[in-house]
Amino acid sequence: MTTSHTSRTFSIRRYTPELGTWAKLTARDSLVRRLDWILLLSCLALSCIGSVLVFSATRNRTELNRDDEYYFFLHHLLNTGIGLALAAGTIWLGHRTLRGAVPILYGLSVVLALLVLTPLGATINGSRSWLAIPGGFSLQPAEFAKITITLGMAMILASKVDAGDRPHPDHRTVVQGLAVAAVPVAVILLMPDLGSVMVLGAIVLGVLLSSGASNRWILGLLSTGVAGCVAVWQLGLLDDYQIARFAAFANPSLDPAGVGYNTNQARIAIGGGGLTGSGLFQGSQTTGQFVPEQQTDFIFTVAGEELGFLGAGLIIVLLGVVLWRACRIARETTELYGTVVAAGIIAWFAFQSFENIGMTLGIMPVTGLPLPFVSYGGTSMFAVWIAIGLLQSIRVQRPVSASR
Repeated sequence: MTTSHTSRTFSIRRYTPELGTWAKLTARDSLVRRLDWILLLSCLALSCIGSVLVFSATRNRTELNRDDEYYFFLHHLLNTGIGLALAAGTIWLGHRTLRGAVPILYGLSVVLALLVLTPLGATINGSRSWLAIPGGFSLQPAEFAKITITLGMAMILASKVDAGDRPHPDHRTVVQGLAVAAVPVAVILLMPDLGSVMVLGAIVLGVLLSSGASNRWILGLLSTGVAGCVAVWQLGLLDDYQIARFAAFANPSLDPAGVGYNTNQARIAIGGGGLTGSGLFQGSQTTGQFVPEQQTDFIFTVAGEELGFLGAGLIIVLLGVVLWRACRIARETTELYGTVVAAGIIAWFAFQSFENIGMTLGIMPVTGLPLPFVSYGGTSMFAVWIAIGLLQSIRVQRPVSASR
């Protein structure tokens, strides 16, 4: 994708397979009409709702907000703004341009993940998955690994298919794609960050399903995952806090004042909201600070308590709209590379949203995964907006004849 500037507008040149030529698109057509505005506005709505929920959860937390009730609120808006800029930059570069930079991006993400295992790594809530950087900031490399694994596997699996050499990836290509995913997954597992590993597993599965790989690989991957979980449990490779979380999930009444405290308080908060909620900033569980990590992992409990079933349901509906639009983008593109990238993002958002909401309801184990666009957190916000930029790029560069 190349750009040419004039005094009043600019244009994007995009290869049109039907014509075999480069078709020139005006800025109005490419960046205004061709953007998926429903997707963009749904994500913005989620981030705006999240900023209000983050404010409600942290305005009285003086031990966290540095005596500034707007600290987390303003930082959440700032993270959203930076995320939007990253999405715009991703659209401007284009997913095809980024395809050539995938090896560099992949190597950088692996290096960052490895640095977490050095003295530069920071442990938060029992997981050494953060990288301390100057200025008191922190970075979670596993979030960027979600992007690079998606792009890396898509590049490999789609290379021969998009070139017209094969109708679908062969066994050797699938092995190469899985090897690309295996390296960062192994590093993140050493941290250990099981929540991120679960999301990466969902991404790998979504990528393989969309690539046209043999069903034997899908069944083999699922079987390997189950066998791996059993082996990890039997060999005692899990830390004590991880075992305790799974035990509390299997038996919610186990140690309600200890390991089961988070999920019990989350259920109380959501259950107390009823249909319409107790009112914004009026939730007793939220105001009383009974739910830990409420601005990040358990942000959904604020919605459930203060906005009720209707407010919490709105968040779920908006997440559903994001997935729906992403599915349309994956379906409309004519190149396998774009389809696979979109499918990886769909699997990522779908699983992470289900896991986050599920753990607050007690139907999934607590893993520390944020709710996309809603939870407070810089790295996670940046990653999901970059993913939206990739989806928008795939849509902008789709064939002109594709349905809207």
